[in-house]
Amino acid sequence: MASNPPQADLQGQRILVTGASSGLGLAMASALAEAGATVVLAARGLEQLARATTTLKKQGYDVQPRILDVRDESAIGATMDWVQKQLGGLDMLVNNAGIGMRTVNPDFLTAPKPFYRVATEAFTDMVATNLTGYFLMAKAAVPLFLAQGRGKIVNISINRETMSRKGFIPYGPSRAASESLAAIMAEDLREDRIDVNLLLPGGATDTGMIPDQQRAVIPLLSPDIMAAPIVFLASSAADGITGERIIAREFSDWLRQRGLPAS
Repeated sequence: MASNPPQADLQGQRILVTGASSGLGLAMASALAEAGATVVLAARGLEQLARATTTLKKQGYDVQPRILDVRDESAIGATMDWVQKQLGGLDMLVNNAGIGMRTVNPDFLTAPKPFYRVATEAFTDMVATNLTGYFLMAKAAVPLFLAQGRGKIVNISINRETMSRKGFIPYGPSRAASESLAAIMAEDLREDRIDVNLLLPGGATDTGMIPDQQRAVIPLLSPDIMAAPIVFLASSAADGITGERIIAREFSDWLRQRGLPAS
């Protein structure tokens, strides 16, 4: 487990997290809100989003729910207009919304399906969510960042082993492509003071993407492992850090290698 970095004060920061109603998204949104940020919780499911919002508001956190399908460019545009009007701008976008292999093959861990048996619709839907969704969200957020002369984007990713694992099409390719997307975005935006980084847990996490019958036999990381690195990336201590691939379970080592305090 990664140890926590110094406590960051994110008061005044405005952050939008996609896929924020559960799993990694909810863990990151909770950590950011606890550190003082105003967090827009964006997700597709109304009921789950409402529960997450109620829970965080009861803890005294400043969170704002927003129903959003990251495949819908017009809905994304409306959300960014809302953010600009209601919050006056945006400081960080966390691209986290995604769907996993169980939506394609519920038995993907025990009975992997070869790529040629994957339905075309299942392939394109996952790419539309896991890759095109990241692109559309970033494309819509960047004008807000440019207008204020500063911004941050964090793309959530997976272990590289998963990108080449048997039976993991289309999930592996969708996330591999999102890493290339982040790397190019970082270079495109470097001169504009907009930082783009990758963050991944470093192992399977205890989320809805893992079939229930496999939870007892697979070592699972808590989604909270994402808390320390996402708060760090949102903080002023990370200003100017861009083009990095950060593994949450190795976060303390990553900090030490760069001469940053790890505790």
